[in-house]
Amino acid sequence: MSGDWPIAVRTVDVRDTLAPLNDVSKYPRTRVFVFDGGTLVGSVDIANAHAPISITRLRDAIANGTVYALMRRAMERQIDASSAPDRLETSVSVSIVIPTCNRPDDLRRCLESVFAQRAARRVEVIVVDNRPSPDSPTPAIARAFPDVVFIEERRPGLSYARNAGFAASSGDIAIAIDDDVSVPDGWLERLIAPFARPEVSAVTGHVLPLELETSSQCRFEAYGGLGKGFSRFEVNGEWFRSIKGAVPTWQLGATANAAFRTSIFRDPRIGMLDEALGAGMPTGCSEDTYLFYRILKADGVIAYEPAAFVWHCHRRSDEALRHQIRCYSTGHVAYHLTTLMRDRDRRALVRLGYSLPKTFARRAFERLRGRSDYPLDLILTEMAGSLAGPWALWRSRRRVRRLGPGARPRTDDAVSMEGRVPQAPAA
Repeated sequence: MSGDWPIAVRTVDVRDTLAPLNDVSKYPRTRVFVFDGGTLVGSVDIANAHAPISITRLRDAIANGTVYALMRRAMERQIDASSAPDRLETSVSVSIVIPTCNRPDDLRRCLESVFAQRAARRVEVIVVDNRPSPDSPTPAIARAFPDVVFIEERRPGLSYARNAGFAASSGDIAIAIDDDVSVPDGWLERLIAPFARPEVSAVTGHVLPLELETSSQCRFEAYGGLGKGFSRFEVNGEWFRSIKGAVPTWQLGATANAAFRTSIFRDPRIGMLDEALGAGMPTGCSEDTYLFYRILKADGVIAYEPAAFVWHCHRRSDEALRHQIRCYSTGHVAYHLTTLMRDRDRRALVRLGYSLPKTFARRAFERLRGRSDYPLDLILTEMAGSLAGPWALWRSRRRVRRLGPGARPRTDDAVSMEGRVPQAPAA
């Protein structure tokens, strides 16, 4: 992979006049995210070999790589086949919950992008400090922005922090993002638009790499990244019950960019995030995939809206990447064990006993035969993390019993946002 990175990340809107990319000469490859009138439609990779990219080459790459998406959008405009886009009533209020853990620069960038959003509705921003200390810069950063609701959650764990934010939220919809993302113009309304349909319980959005400057950032994208593609989809209880093997909720998105009706947190069939799962716990992750599982089990609808994307800053060092991949693998097994033991869903056994080992074997075989450049040490890291899953889950459950349950939402529905939430400027 050493010859394939760093990768330049650029954006092009086909409605604008194309210009050559003259600032990519230090890169062997360039990833171009393609927009059509501000709507994300796809991406293309161009092997520019440390040379500028001409208009002709850029046009040909976009035409070849995104032809289906662009033709479909053009046809819909021509014959008016697409219905008017969903638009959520402005009376619906929103809370944006941002947990943070001693990452002041990331948090500042995130908040700057959030407060640049324009909306005609009430928008509440909640920052949850999951590593409070007397010398922490986090409170000062949060309070530098108008009307931010600042909360301290001293119990370590991302689920504890998110639950504290969800419980304190006064919006009809709660949005979860990470502190290391930045959001573009229009993100908020695109993400919440599907809630105009009352059956939608949750919406997830795309997650794009802000940069691909290091080998670890490029390898994380090769691993799969956090995004789930450029095509809309939705799943429901019928889909949940039709799956023969384990329910692949890890393919639906992540709480790095997701929104939920706050009423689901008061639904006994769904509830809050499982504090034993997620970053900051031995399990490492999968608190969101288990929440998606419970939403679908309760016959909720989860919609994926790729146009509601965020920019994510991937881990820059190899050590951080290995830790992240190990956590993902450990949490993945912990998720399946949770559905097996708590929900009595024996489909988890198919994943744990068959498809997951088969995936590792296939990856190793392709790497050894030279058909893949995904590093063997990361494959071994995934395997080690998976084997640690049962022990990690036991340790996490024990820790939660010691720390106690996290915050829970108020039971009354009459929650006023007056006096707590800034009125966002009208679009």
